[in-house]
Amino acid sequence: MKSLILPLALALAATTGTFALPIDAAIAGPTYTGVKGGNTAVGGYDVTSYFVGNGVPVKGSKAHKVKYKGADYFFSSAANAKKFKEKPAKFAPQYGGHCAWALSRGSLAPGDPLVYKIVKGKLYFNVNKQVQKTWLTDVAGFIKKADLKWPSFPATAKFGG
Repeated sequence: MKSLILPLALALAATTGTFALPIDAAIAGPTYTGVKGGNTAVGGYDVTSYFVGNGVPVKGSKAHKVKYKGADYFFSSAANAKKFKEKPAKFAPQYGGHCAWALSRGSLAPGDPLVYKIVKGKLYFNVNKQVQKTWLTDVAGFIKKADLKWPSFPATAKFGG
């Protein structure tokens, strides 16, 4: 079924002169794994913890590791790791964990897992609290811009390189 989507979209684009596919910002593009490299996503925080209880992120454990899009995600329990495995796009941060505001400007920047906001059930990070103040002035507008720019970053793109 997936193999039919792109040819159909290309055919539609050829006949209408437009081309747009919905991109899931949690799935497409590169995953941010730290300024110094490594392979740990979200600074080792359990991404399911943002969505439960009071929404305060909890550090995960290497004992509950899940590889997703080439990066290691850590979870505070086997149950949380299982939830993530079942629906990774539900929990994975948008734009691979990069800063949502920077993406709206066409740049990759680190996402700080402690500077976050959940918008319409999706997790977004910003590089710091000052940038987040700017991002919060027009969240919907910045998300719209970032969603358009995100597909231009290949999965191999790295912050600072």
